Amino acid sequence: MADNRELLQARFGMDIPDAEVPDAIAPLLDRRVVRRYKDEPVPDSLLDGLLAAAQSAPAKSDLQQYSVIVMRDAPRIKQIADWIGTMDWIATAPVFLIWCGDMRRGQRLCDMHEMPHANNNLDTFLNTAVDCALAMGAFMAAAEAVGLGTCPISYVRSHIERVSPLLGLPSGVYPVAGLTVGWPVFRRPTSMRLPPSVVVHRERYDDRKLAEDIAGYNHRRRTREPVAAAGLKNNDIYPPRDGVGWSENVARQLSVPERFGFKAYLKTKGFDLA
Repeated sequence: MADNRELLQARFGMDIPDAEVPDAIAPLLDRRVVRRYKDEPVPDSLLDGLLAAAQSAPAKSDLQQYSVIVMRDAPRIKQIADWIGTMDWIATAPVFLIWCGDMRRGQRLCDMHEMPHANNNLDTFLNTAVDCALAMGAFMAAAEAVGLGTCPISYVRSHIERVSPLLGLPSGVYPVAGLTVGWPVFRRPTSMRLPPSVVVHRERYDDRKLAEDIAGYNHRRRTREPVAAAGLKNNDIYPPRDGVGWSENVARQLSVPERFGFKAYLKTKGFDLA
């Protein structure tokens, strides 16, 4: 248990004295992003088992509104890496999974039973995204349990107009995120997370101490891993400078619209977001 408490210190940069960490959940606290992979294949049989674990995740009303595209063809994976441009290591992954929200399957089931599909709306879009994210999270936990490394790639949505036809995604199906999968070359340091006092609310939402808690978090992160100039967001708008903390870098990113064409894309894929 002592080692498990060290995992809490590594994850939050502070002691969490009231948290109990059984051995069974310790691997989740020790999760790391992996961005460099050995030139070793992931066996099909193992991948199929991990995908079965992903399909064991909960799904809204048992609708299971997601699909996974498995990519192993290195030139095709590299094509996506080249489109993204800033993540060349994607091309080193032996497996690249594209996790997709899928309304199409439900539409086809309604057609099969000669019933109207009456749930094409914003709630359906949210349900497809959540089903997909839950399955991807289950896959990541299972993959890391057997020694594989993973890294989610939201940037596939930044090039959705290219990725979608490359994968042959039909109407009603859209990419939520990519996921690199492979045997790690090394494990990165633990990424420090916000203190539970910011994220966890008891009975009612309460962020009255947000500024104070964020100031402490900025200090802890800056002490362990200062934001490098290469990691600063939107340097073309906000000049780079020393001493930028996590919260300011988040503000730099969120102050500039991202993927503002996503809604229009979803409409071309048959989603009614009203």
